[in-house]
Amino acid sequence: MAKLRIGILSFAHGHVNAYAHQIKTFDDAELVGCWDDDSARGEQNAANFGIPYHTKLEEILARTDIDCLMVASETNKHADLCCAAMEAGKNVLLQKPMATTLEGCDRIIATRNRTQQWFSLAFQMRCDPQNIRMRELIAEGAIGRVGLIRRRHCIPVLFHKAFIEGASKWHISKEANRGMFFDDAIHPIDWMLWTLGRKPISVIAEIDNILTSVAPDDTGIALFRFEDGLMGEIVNSSVTWAGENTTEIYGDKGVIIQNHGDSPSCGIKPPHPVGVKLFQSDKSELGWQDLGLPVPAGHGERIAGVARPFINALKAGVPMCTAEEGRISVELCLGAYHSAQTGQRVRFPYEGNPA
Repeated sequence: MAKLRIGILSFAHGHVNAYAHQIKTFDDAELVGCWDDDSARGEQNAANFGIPYHTKLEEILARTDIDCLMVASETNKHADLCCAAMEAGKNVLLQKPMATTLEGCDRIIATRNRTQQWFSLAFQMRCDPQNIRMRELIAEGAIGRVGLIRRRHCIPVLFHKAFIEGASKWHISKEANRGMFFDDAIHPIDWMLWTLGRKPISVIAEIDNILTSVAPDDTGIALFRFEDGLMGEIVNSSVTWAGENTTEIYGDKGVIIQNHGDSPSCGIKPPHPVGVKLFQSDKSELGWQDLGLPVPAGHGERIAGVARPFINALKAGVPMCTAEEGRISVELCLGAYHSAQTGQRVRFPYEGNPA
Protein backbone atom coordinates (compact mmCIF):
# COMPACT_ATOMS: atom_id res chain seq x y z
CA MET A 1 0.00 0.00 0.00
CA ALA A 2 1.35 3.40 -0.99
CA LYS A 3 2.08 5.78 1.83
CA LEU A 4 0.16 9.03 2.21
CA ARG A 5 2.53 11.88 1.48
CA ILE A 6 2.29 14.76 3.94
CA GLY A 7 3.74 18.26 3.65
CA ILE A 8 3.90 21.12 6.14
CA LEU A 9 3.11 24.80 5.62
CA SER A 10 4.80 26.69 8.47
CA PHE A 11 6.11 25.52 11.81
CA ALA A 12 4.87 28.61 13.67
CA HIS A 13 2.46 26.56 15.79
CA GLY A 14 4.47 24.00 17.74
CA HIS A 15 1.75 21.34 17.68
CA VAL A 16 2.68 20.43 14.12
CA ASN A 17 6.05 19.20 15.37
CA ALA A 18 4.30 16.67 17.59
CA TYR A 19 2.24 15.46 14.62
CA ALA A 20 5.33 15.24 12.43
CA HIS A 21 7.29 13.18 14.96
CA GLN A 22 4.42 10.68 15.09
CA ILE A 23 4.02 10.51 11.32
CA LYS A 24 7.72 9.64 11.05
CA THR A 25 6.91 6.38 12.90
CA PHE A 26 3.93 5.37 10.72
CA ASP A 27 4.11 2.75 7.97
CA ASP A 28 1.20 4.24 6.00
CA ALA A 29 2.28 7.90 5.85
CA GLU A 30 5.45 9.93 5.39
CA LEU A 31 6.67 13.52 5.48
CA VAL A 32 7.82 14.70 2.06
CA GLY A 33 8.49 18.43 2.30
CA CYS A 34 7.85 21.77 3.98
CA TRP A 35 7.67 25.52 3.51
CA ASP A 36 7.85 28.34 6.03
CA ASP A 37 7.90 32.11 5.53
CA ASP A 38 10.51 32.18 8.32
CA SER A 39 13.43 30.61 6.47
CA ALA A 40 15.53 29.92 9.58
CA ARG A 41 12.61 28.16 11.26
CA GLY A 42 11.79 26.25 8.10
CA GLU A 43 15.34 25.14 7.38
CA GLN A 44 15.90 24.03 10.97
CA ASN A 45 12.75 21.93 11.08
CA ALA A 46 13.38 20.51 7.63
CA ALA A 47 16.76 19.33 8.89
CA ASN A 48 15.19 17.94 12.07
CA PHE A 49 12.69 15.84 10.10
CA GLY A 50 14.97 15.01 7.17
CA ILE A 51 12.71 16.56 4.51
CA PRO A 52 13.22 19.15 1.75
CA TYR A 53 12.63 22.80 2.57
CA HIS A 54 11.04 24.96 -0.13
CA THR A 55 11.96 28.63 -0.07
CA LYS A 56 8.88 29.61 -2.10
CA LEU A 57 5.29 28.68 -1.32
CA GLU A 58 4.61 28.18 -5.04
CA GLU A 59 7.24 25.44 -5.19
CA ILE A 60 5.62 23.16 -2.64
CA LEU A 61 2.12 23.90 -3.95
CA ALA A 62 3.24 22.88 -7.45
CA ARG A 63 4.39 19.44 -6.32
CA THR A 64 2.20 16.61 -7.56
CA ASP A 65 3.45 14.08 -5.01
CA ILE A 66 1.77 15.59 -1.92
CA ASP A 67 -1.55 14.22 -0.65
CA CYS A 68 -2.13 16.64 2.22
CA LEU A 69 -0.60 19.79 3.68
CA MET A 70 -0.65 20.50 7.41
CA VAL A 71 -1.10 24.25 7.90
CA ALA A 72 0.36 25.48 11.20
CA SER A 73 1.07 29.16 10.56
CA GLU A 74 0.12 32.16 12.65
CA THR A 75 -3.67 32.27 12.89
CA ASN A 76 -4.14 35.37 10.72
CA LYS A 77 -2.41 33.57 7.82
CA HIS A 78 -4.65 30.49 7.92
CA ALA A 79 -7.19 31.60 5.33
CA ASP A 80 -4.61 32.61 2.71
CA LEU A 81 -2.58 29.42 3.09
CA CYS A 82 -5.55 27.05 3.24
CA CYS A 83 -7.18 28.58 0.18
CA ALA A 84 -3.91 28.52 -1.77
CA ALA A 85 -3.33 24.86 -0.83
CA MET A 86 -6.82 23.73 -1.82
CA GLU A 87 -6.72 25.75 -5.06
CA ALA A 88 -3.51 23.84 -5.83
CA GLY A 89 -5.36 20.54 -5.41
CA LYS A 90 -4.07 19.70 -1.93
CA ASN A 91 -6.02 18.34 1.02
CA VAL A 92 -5.56 20.35 4.23
CA LEU A 93 -5.26 19.69 7.96
CA LEU A 94 -5.47 23.06 9.74
CA GLN A 95 -4.30 23.96 13.20
CA LYS A 96 -6.84 25.82 15.33
CA PRO A 97 -8.39 28.41 15.47
CA MET A 98 -9.75 28.28 11.92
CA ALA A 99 -9.19 32.02 11.30
CA THR A 100 -9.17 35.30 13.20
CA THR A 101 -12.39 36.46 11.49
CA LEU A 102 -15.61 34.91 10.25
CA GLU A 103 -14.79 36.28 6.81
CA GLY A 104 -11.63 34.21 6.86
CA CYS A 105 -13.60 31.12 7.85
CA ASP A 106 -16.08 31.78 5.03
CA ARG A 107 -13.25 32.04 2.49
CA ILE A 108 -11.96 28.64 3.55
CA ILE A 109 -15.43 27.09 3.37
CA ALA A 110 -16.08 28.58 -0.07
CA THR A 111 -12.76 27.28 -1.39
CA ARG A 112 -13.38 23.84 0.10
CA ASN A 113 -16.80 23.75 -1.54
CA ARG A 114 -15.42 24.84 -4.91
CA THR A 115 -12.38 22.53 -4.95
CA GLN A 116 -13.95 19.59 -3.09
CA GLN A 117 -10.66 18.97 -1.29
CA TRP A 118 -10.57 17.15 2.04
CA PHE A 119 -10.33 19.66 4.88
CA SER A 120 -10.23 19.19 8.65
CA LEU A 121 -9.41 21.12 11.80
CA ALA A 122 -6.93 19.56 14.22
CA PHE A 123 -8.69 19.64 17.60
CA GLN A 124 -6.92 17.23 19.94
CA MET A 125 -9.84 17.10 22.39
CA ARG A 126 -11.81 15.13 19.80
CA CYS A 127 -9.05 12.51 19.71
CA ASP A 128 -8.68 12.05 23.49
CA PRO A 129 -10.05 8.66 24.72
CA GLN A 130 -11.36 10.32 27.90
CA ASN A 131 -13.33 12.91 25.95
CA ILE A 132 -14.61 10.30 23.53
CA ARG A 133 -15.92 8.19 26.43
CA MET A 134 -17.57 11.14 28.17
CA ARG A 135 -19.35 12.03 24.92
CA GLU A 136 -20.53 8.42 24.59
CA LEU A 137 -21.86 8.41 28.16
CA ILE A 138 -23.96 11.51 27.48
CA ALA A 139 -25.30 10.01 24.23
CA GLU A 140 -26.13 6.76 26.05
CA GLY A 141 -28.14 8.67 28.65
CA ALA A 142 -25.85 7.52 31.47
CA ILE A 143 -26.51 10.72 33.45
CA GLY A 144 -29.90 11.61 31.99
CA ARG A 145 -30.65 15.10 30.80
CA VAL A 146 -27.62 17.39 31.12
CA GLY A 147 -28.27 20.70 32.83
CA LEU A 148 -24.76 22.06 33.43
CA ILE A 149 -21.47 21.37 31.70
CA ARG A 150 -18.23 23.04 32.74
CA ARG A 151 -14.77 22.80 31.20
CA ARG A 152 -11.61 24.38 32.61
CA HIS A 153 -8.82 24.46 30.03
CA CYS A 154 -5.69 26.30 31.14
CA ILE A 155 -1.99 26.79 30.44
CA PRO A 156 0.81 28.60 32.34
CA VAL A 157 2.60 30.08 29.30
CA LEU A 158 2.29 33.79 30.13
CA PHE A 159 4.39 33.17 33.23
CA HIS A 160 7.26 31.99 30.99
CA LYS A 161 9.68 34.50 29.49
CA ALA A 162 10.66 31.99 26.80
CA PHE A 163 7.08 31.96 25.50
CA ILE A 164 6.47 35.70 25.44
CA GLU A 165 9.88 36.58 23.99
CA GLY A 166 10.76 33.47 21.97
CA ALA A 167 9.53 31.73 18.82
CA SER A 168 5.97 31.49 20.16
CA LYS A 169 5.60 35.22 20.86
CA TRP A 170 3.27 35.63 17.87
CA HIS A 171 0.61 34.03 20.09
CA ILE A 172 0.42 37.23 22.11
CA SER A 173 -0.01 39.47 19.05
CA LYS A 174 -3.54 40.82 18.66
CA GLU A 175 -3.05 41.00 14.89
CA ALA A 176 -1.69 37.48 14.51
CA ASN A 177 -3.87 35.71 17.05
CA ARG A 178 -6.47 38.13 18.51
CA GLY A 179 -5.99 37.01 22.14
CA MET A 180 -5.03 34.14 24.40
CA PHE A 181 -8.67 33.31 25.14
CA PHE A 182 -9.28 33.13 21.40
CA ASP A 183 -6.23 30.93 20.89
CA ASP A 184 -6.88 28.40 23.63
CA ALA A 185 -10.53 28.62 24.74
CA ILE A 186 -11.33 27.56 21.18
CA HIS A 187 -10.40 24.01 22.29
CA PRO A 188 -13.03 23.59 25.02
CA ILE A 189 -15.58 25.54 22.98
CA ASP A 190 -15.20 23.06 20.13
CA TRP A 191 -15.25 20.23 22.69
CA MET A 192 -18.55 21.52 24.09
CA LEU A 193 -20.12 21.72 20.63
CA TRP A 194 -18.84 18.26 19.70
CA THR A 195 -19.85 16.69 23.02
CA LEU A 196 -23.37 18.11 23.07
CA GLY A 197 -23.95 18.00 19.33
CA ARG A 198 -25.65 21.38 19.21
CA LYS A 199 -24.99 25.11 19.26
CA PRO A 200 -25.88 27.51 22.10
CA ILE A 201 -28.21 30.45 21.63
CA SER A 202 -26.32 33.07 23.67
CA VAL A 203 -23.22 33.90 25.71
CA ILE A 204 -22.23 36.21 28.57
CA ALA A 205 -18.48 36.54 29.15
CA GLU A 206 -15.65 38.29 30.98
CA ILE A 207 -12.24 38.31 29.27
CA ASP A 208 -9.35 40.45 30.49
CA ASN A 209 -5.78 40.65 31.75
CA ILE A 210 -5.90 39.71 35.44
CA LEU A 211 -2.41 38.61 36.50
CA THR A 212 -0.24 39.83 33.59
CA SER A 213 -0.16 42.53 30.94
CA VAL A 214 1.96 40.96 28.20
CA ALA A 215 -0.90 39.70 25.97
CA PRO A 216 -4.28 41.07 24.88
CA ASP A 217 -5.83 38.94 27.66
CA ASP A 218 -4.82 36.20 30.07
CA THR A 219 -8.09 34.95 31.62
CA GLY A 220 -11.65 34.46 30.47
CA ILE A 221 -14.95 32.91 31.53
CA ALA A 222 -17.83 32.40 29.10
CA LEU A 223 -21.29 31.19 30.06
CA PHE A 224 -23.24 29.74 27.15
CA ARG A 225 -26.99 29.09 27.25
CA PHE A 226 -28.72 26.48 25.12
CA GLU A 227 -32.29 26.44 23.86
CA ASP A 228 -33.33 23.77 26.38
CA GLY A 229 -31.88 25.82 29.25
CA LEU A 230 -28.57 23.96 29.58
CA MET A 231 -25.68 26.10 30.82
CA GLY A 232 -22.19 25.56 29.45
CA GLU A 233 -19.30 27.29 31.24
CA ILE A 234 -15.88 27.59 29.61
CA VAL A 235 -13.02 28.71 31.87
CA ASN A 236 -9.70 29.52 30.22
CA SER A 237 -6.53 30.99 31.67
CA SER A 238 -2.98 31.35 30.38
CA VAL A 239 -1.69 32.03 33.90
CA THR A 240 -2.43 28.78 35.73
CA TRP A 241 0.42 26.86 37.37
CA ALA A 242 -1.44 23.71 38.44
CA GLY A 243 -4.87 22.17 38.54
CA GLU A 244 -6.80 18.94 38.90
CA ASN A 245 -10.50 18.99 38.00
CA THR A 246 -11.03 19.91 34.35
CA THR A 247 -14.55 18.77 33.44
CA GLU A 248 -17.87 18.64 35.30
CA ILE A 249 -21.04 17.38 33.62
CA TYR A 250 -24.21 17.38 35.73
CA GLY A 251 -27.37 15.57 34.67
CA ASP A 252 -30.67 14.71 36.35
CA LYS A 253 -29.54 11.09 36.77
CA GLY A 254 -25.83 11.42 37.45
CA VAL A 255 -22.53 13.26 37.21
CA ILE A 256 -19.32 12.87 35.18
CA ILE A 257 -16.05 14.31 36.47
CA GLN A 258 -12.79 14.40 34.53
CA ASN A 259 -9.44 15.23 36.12
CA HIS A 260 -6.04 16.03 34.59
CA GLY A 261 -7.40 17.01 31.18
CA ASP A 262 -5.17 20.02 30.48
CA SER A 263 -1.50 20.98 30.66
CA PRO A 264 -1.19 22.22 34.27
CA SER A 265 -3.14 19.29 35.69
CA CYS A 266 -1.15 16.75 33.68
CA GLY A 267 2.14 18.21 34.84
CA ILE A 268 1.42 17.91 38.57
CA LYS A 269 -0.64 14.89 39.60
CA PRO A 270 -1.38 13.13 42.91
CA PRO A 271 0.09 9.63 43.49
CA HIS A 272 -2.95 7.77 42.14
CA PRO A 273 -4.75 10.08 39.69
CA VAL A 274 -8.25 9.24 38.49
CA GLY A 275 -9.00 10.27 34.91
CA VAL A 276 -12.78 10.03 34.58
CA LYS A 277 -15.32 9.02 37.22
CA LEU A 278 -19.07 8.53 37.05
CA PHE A 279 -21.85 8.79 39.61
CA GLN A 280 -25.33 7.46 38.76
CA SER A 281 -28.31 8.04 41.02
CA ASP A 282 -29.79 4.61 40.30
CA LYS A 283 -26.49 2.99 41.30
CA SER A 284 -25.74 5.21 44.27
CA GLU A 285 -24.54 2.23 46.29
CA LEU A 286 -21.49 2.10 43.98
CA GLY A 287 -20.52 5.68 44.80
CA TRP A 288 -18.03 7.10 42.33
CA GLN A 289 -17.19 4.63 39.56
CA ASP A 290 -13.63 4.94 38.25
CA LEU A 291 -13.91 4.31 34.51
CA GLY A 292 -10.30 3.14 34.37
CA LEU A 293 -9.21 5.55 31.64
CA PRO A 294 -5.47 6.26 31.94
CA VAL A 295 -4.16 9.77 32.52
CA PRO A 296 -1.40 10.75 30.05
CA ALA A 297 2.06 11.31 31.47
CA GLY A 298 1.93 14.81 30.02
CA HIS A 299 -0.29 16.99 27.86
CA GLY A 300 2.11 16.49 24.97
CA GLU A 301 0.73 12.97 24.61
CA ARG A 302 -2.72 14.39 23.92
CA ILE A 303 -1.34 16.78 21.30
CA ALA A 304 0.64 14.03 19.58
CA GLY A 305 -2.48 11.88 19.70
CA VAL A 306 -3.94 13.85 16.77
CA ALA A 307 -1.58 12.27 14.22
CA ARG A 308 -3.05 8.77 14.03
CA PRO A 309 -6.72 9.86 13.80
CA PHE A 310 -5.66 12.46 11.21
CA ILE A 311 -4.13 9.85 8.91
CA ASN A 312 -7.09 7.50 9.44
CA ALA A 313 -9.57 10.29 8.66
CA LEU A 314 -7.65 11.33 5.55
CA LYS A 315 -7.64 7.75 4.29
CA ALA A 316 -11.37 7.45 4.96
CA GLY A 317 -12.12 10.79 3.32
CA VAL A 318 -13.98 12.00 6.41
CA PRO A 319 -12.79 15.08 8.38
CA MET A 320 -12.19 14.95 12.13
CA CYS A 321 -13.76 18.42 12.40
CA THR A 322 -15.47 20.07 9.44
CA ALA A 323 -14.87 23.59 8.22
CA GLU A 324 -18.44 24.46 9.19
CA GLU A 325 -17.82 23.25 12.75
CA GLY A 326 -14.58 25.21 12.86
CA ARG A 327 -16.46 28.36 11.88
CA ILE A 328 -18.99 27.87 14.69
CA SER A 329 -16.25 27.67 17.33
CA VAL A 330 -14.77 30.94 15.99
CA GLU A 331 -18.24 32.52 16.00
CA LEU A 332 -18.82 31.52 19.64
CA CYS A 333 -15.40 32.79 20.67
CA LEU A 334 -15.88 36.13 18.92
CA GLY A 335 -19.32 36.40 20.50
CA ALA A 336 -17.72 35.91 23.92
CA TYR A 337 -15.26 38.73 23.20
CA HIS A 338 -18.11 41.03 22.13
CA SER A 339 -19.98 40.25 25.35
CA ALA A 340 -16.88 40.98 27.45
CA GLN A 341 -16.30 44.28 25.66
CA THR A 342 -19.91 45.50 25.88
CA GLY A 343 -21.09 43.88 29.10
CA GLN A 344 -24.09 42.53 27.23
CA ARG A 345 -25.47 39.10 26.41
CA VAL A 346 -24.67 38.17 22.81
CA ARG A 347 -27.09 36.01 20.87
CA PHE A 348 -26.23 33.59 18.09
CA PRO A 349 -25.91 33.61 15.17
CA TYR A 350 -23.28 36.32 15.61
CA GLU A 351 -21.76 37.91 12.52
CA GLY A 352 -19.75 40.79 13.98
CA ASN A 353 -16.01 41.03 14.45
CA PRO A 354 -15.09 43.06 17.56
CA ALA A 355 -11.89 45.07 17.40
